[in-house]
Amino acid sequence: MELNSKKLEQTSRVVYYAISIVLCVFLILLSNRIIGDLDNTTARPYAEFFENKDTLDLLGKDMEKQHAGLESLRSKRETIERTIAIAKSNYTNEKQSFDNWLQTRKTLGSPDKDQEVVSRAKKLDNFYRVEQEWRSELNTLQGKIDAAESKKQEVQKHINHEKAEAYKKHQVALKRYELKVFLIRLAFVAPILALGIFFFVRYRQHKFYPLFFGFTLFSLYAFFFGLVPYLPSYGGYVRYSVGVILTAGLGYYAIKHIRKFIEQKQEELKISTQERAKKIQATTAEKALENHFCPSCGKDFLPYKWEFPTPQAVEANAYKLATNFCRHCGLELFKICSSCGTKNFAHLFFCSSCGAKTIA
Repeated sequence: MELNSKKLEQTSRVVYYAISIVLCVFLILLSNRIIGDLDNTTARPYAEFFENKDTLDLLGKDMEKQHAGLESLRSKRETIERTIAIAKSNYTNEKQSFDNWLQTRKTLGSPDKDQEVVSRAKKLDNFYRVEQEWRSELNTLQGKIDAAESKKQEVQKHINHEKAEAYKKHQVALKRYELKVFLIRLAFVAPILALGIFFFVRYRQHKFYPLFFGFTLFSLYAFFFGLVPYLPSYGGYVRYSVGVILTAGLGYYAIKHIRKFIEQKQEELKISTQERAKKIQATTAEKALENHFCPSCGKDFLPYKWEFPTPQAVEANAYKLATNFCRHCGLELFKICSSCGTKNFAHLFFCSSCGAKTIA
C-alpha cells in the first residue's frame, strides 16, 4: 500500500481532534453528575421556610371569617335591593291608579273634601313610607359592609406585611445559598481549570497531546458553563472582577509569548544562514514550500507580478521564478540538484526529479 504522508497527516489530525472531543464530552457528562451531587450537599431555601406559620394561620382564619361575614352582608343587601325595587314598583302603580281615579273624581265634585280621596292618599303614603324604610335599612347595611371591607383590607395588609418580611429573609438566605453553591463549584472547578491551563502550556507538543487537549477543552467548559453562570452578582462586582483578572492574565500570557517569539526570531536572524538552515525541521519546510514563505523569517518568497511580468504559461510553475535566497533574511531557499540539475527547495531531503539526497 502506497504511503501518502499528506493524507496520513490530515487523517491523523482528524483522529486526534476526534479523540480530544470524545474525551471532553465524557468528562463533561461525568462532571455534570458530580457537580449535581455536590449542589445537593446544601439545601436550597424557599420562601415558605421563613413565614410565621402561627401568625399567618390566625390571620388566614380571620380573613375567612371576614370574608364569610362580608358575603352574608352582601347577600342581605341584594335581598333589600330587590325588596326596594318591589316597593317602588308598588308605589308607582298605586300612584298611577290614584292619579287616574282622582282625575275622574274631578268631573263629579270637590275631590279634596271627599273622604275616599283622603283614604287613598293615606294608602299611597304608606307605600312610599315602606320604600323609604327599606332604603334606610339599605343605608345602614351598606355602612356595615364598608366597615367589614375595611377590616378585611386591614387583615390583608397584615398578611402582606408578614409575607414581605418572610421574602426579605428568604432573599438573604438565598444569597448565602448561592454563595455556598458557588464556593463548592469553585473548589471543584478551579483545580480542573488550573490543570487544563497547565496541560495546554506544558504539553502542547507532547505525543499524547490529544488527551491533554481534550482535558483542556473540558476545563474551559467547566469554567464557563459550570461556574461562571453561578457567580454571585453583588452588583456585578464579582463578575467584572473575574473578567478583569482573566483578561489581564490571559493578555499577559499572550503578550509575553508573542514578544518572546518576536525576540527569538530577531535573534535567529542575527545567526548565519547556515546555522539557521540546520535548525529548520522537515514539517516546517513542507509547510513553507506549500505556502511559499521563508521558513526562517516567514516572508513570501514568490515575486510579485509587477516585478517580473511573465506569460501565463510560466505562471503555472511560479516556483521557478523564486529567487534562490530570501530577499528579506538571506536564507538559502532553492538550490540545484547535483545529479540532475533540477531546482529544489533547499530544506527538503530529496530531489523532486531524480530522488537524489540533497541534504547531507
